[in-house]
Amino acid sequence: MTKTDLIEKVSLKTAGLTKKQTEIIVNMLFDSIKEALATGDKIEIRGFGSFRIRDRRNREGRNPKTGETVTVPQKRVPFFKAGKELKEVVDGKSAG
Repeated sequence: MTKTDLIEKVSLKTAGLTKKQTEIIVNMLFDSIKEALATGDKIEIRGFGSFRIRDRRNREGRNPKTGETVTVPQKRVPFFKAGKELKEVVDGKSAG
């Protein structure tokens, strides 16, 4: 499902909101999540999951073309952990 598909689906389920209004809301939601993660905050959505930042240390890697060893610098990466209810729905069990 793409973001456009998500906007379409949400728009169909919300009475009184146009597709454009739904797009603004979806974009605001994603922007809020990105901004929170950029400042190091954790986002927890009960029943769905949580987003947070993980720090990756620098490490040795290999250039696939040359086989040469290279240093991969440390970086911060977003991480999502699914909540119990989401895991159950995905696994085909009823949630809660």
